[in-house]
Amino acid sequence: MQFQNATVSVAVGEDLPENYADWLPKTDACNRRRAGVLLHPTSFPGPYGIGDLGDQAFRFIDWLQQAGCSVWQVLPLVPPGRKGGEDGSPYSGQDANCGNTGLISLDELVKDGLLMKEELPKPLDADRVNYSIAADLKDPLIAKAAERLVMSEGKLKRELEEFRKDLHIASWLEDAAYFAAIDDSLNTFSWYDWPEPLKNRHLAALEEIYERKKDFVNIFVAQQFLFQRQWQKVHDYARMKGVSIMGDMPIYVGYHSADVWANKKHFLLNRNGFPLLVSGVPPDAFSETGQLWGSPLYDWNAMEKDGYSWWITRLQRAQNLFDEFRIDHFRGFAGYWAVPSEAKVAMVGRWKVGPRESLFNAIFRSVGKINIIAEDLGVITEDVVQLRKSIGAPGMAVLQFGFGSDAENPHLPHNHKPNQVVYTGTHDNDTIRGWWDNLPQQEKSNVLNYLSITEEDDISWALIRASVASIAQTTIIPMQDILGLGGSARMNIPATQFGNWSWRLPSTMSFDSLNTEAKKLRDMLSMYGRL
Repeated sequence: MQFQNATVSVAVGEDLPENYADWLPKTDACNRRRAGVLLHPTSFPGPYGIGDLGDQAFRFIDWLQQAGCSVWQVLPLVPPGRKGGEDGSPYSGQDANCGNTGLISLDELVKDGLLMKEELPKPLDADRVNYSIAADLKDPLIAKAAERLVMSEGKLKRELEEFRKDLHIASWLEDAAYFAAIDDSLNTFSWYDWPEPLKNRHLAALEEIYERKKDFVNIFVAQQFLFQRQWQKVHDYARMKGVSIMGDMPIYVGYHSADVWANKKHFLLNRNGFPLLVSGVPPDAFSETGQLWGSPLYDWNAMEKDGYSWWITRLQRAQNLFDEFRIDHFRGFAGYWAVPSEAKVAMVGRWKVGPRESLFNAIFRSVGKINIIAEDLGVITEDVVQLRKSIGAPGMAVLQFGFGSDAENPHLPHNHKPNQVVYTGTHDNDTIRGWWDNLPQQEKSNVLNYLSITEEDDISWALIRASVASIAQTTIIPMQDILGLGGSARMNIPATQFGNWSWRLPSTMSFDSLNTEAKKLRDMLSMYGRL
């Protein structure tokens, strides 16, 4: 009978080596406890009506490092749709793979020599994002910079040409550029109303559009390159500072998008191209009639026959942008809610079987290992749990959901799991302060008893401490909660269309002025082993 470790084999009863006391268990870096902050770039302070990928992005990463955080979570970086009244929603994008050019920093374009300092607009003091005003201010200048890049010679132009030739980029960028060019030339609500040759992508019609809109297409591509270049600088800086960027991927895409127009066979559409069934969820805590999202549903059978190529392209793009990413509404891969397209409310839908492991097996074969976080909130059935476990993805817990029932509530800290991401609240929740101000008295009593605090304690930091103390490997805290802000700083109210996605850090506040908050958070992370 032998005892052995990696290097030594010893028989029972024999002396162990002198260094035996140093044979300590090795810690797996993959299991490191960590913490991060949820803050979308639109929320950065800045002079042009919307946060961008300029200096404030780098200052925020510095602040994260100062506070001991190693994760930065953003919302989807796609361009928000502008035709359906989405009002800046990053979850209603016009393209699944394009970047939001509204995030391009004008100051960085000046550094690149693509704009002159005298061309910059007068500073706009806006503590909330007004997307139409920000677009009117920035879009013409970004287009001008892109046009100058297209007309230029030199290193930056060569980088643009390489970007356009990259097969992983070209596979989606050309479709997006053509879609935008047609959309720009036709005043219709959606591509369904386009002339039939364009609607159905007849080659002659596309060639004619390219000849007529060549400048538009080239400028569109150049703008995407400028977004990619600025984002890559931010991403590289985050990596250098030891900060992992966690992206966010909506499971569905909007109907009026290059994705649906260029890939009709992958969606449940009728012969004329109109959706047969659309997305949503049954009645839930946010809506008594359910949430009718209205995105076309995937034809999973057709996608499987095609080897899930559309999803593989999408996942490759996400890997290019992020170190890890959350998939919103993960439960839709196990079973999804399908609502007839003519329905006015989501409650008339039905559950249908999703692609399950078949999709992820195809993705892993093609893309390799990917770091996915499964947003498994809402109605979570056993098949969702099994699917998440089968691919090794951590799920989520949200502390604000923990105090309205009993001790079995999965969002309470004593029910958390190590392979989990715990939030005080997500972008869909109120801030802790706003939540607390509207909480029924019984739930308030539950919170006070569970956390062993009084009404006089700072509820925001009490909940932050509970999340940091959790056994979950990762905790994510919205910036609004670190600042102790009320309900007016809420990012989104689900099942409402207007007034969302507009919160920004006040212009009077800079990351350099948040040393107190950074130290308080760092001390807490140190106490609970998250540095």
